[in-house]
Amino acid sequence: MLKLAVVANENDNVATTVKYLKKQQEILIDIFGDEQRVRLNEHIPFGHKFAIKDIKKGEEIIKYGEEIGQATSDICKGDYVHVHNVISERGRGDLEVLK
Repeated sequence: MLKLAVVANENDNVATTVKYLKKQQEILIDIFGDEQRVRLNEHIPFGHKFAIKDIKKGEEIIKYGEEIGQATSDICKGDYVHVHNVISERGRGDLEVLK
């Protein structure tokens, strides 16, 4: 089975697609030698993220081993992870303190 998504760090809870993927497609991902299959619950655009494990509301979204945001709702394994269910922790001018 072709590997159609990338997991960059063993601590990541999302994978990034390398092409457009369709709902119900089964994806093989390699997490540093541990191959896992994920069935997608939604269409995932090229270069976007999907959950590789269940993520609870309020938990951190981890990509490239870094916290990139926080889940605003429960996210199931195979769900599309994007602005509709994540609040970013980067580039948020509204959260920055003016000096």
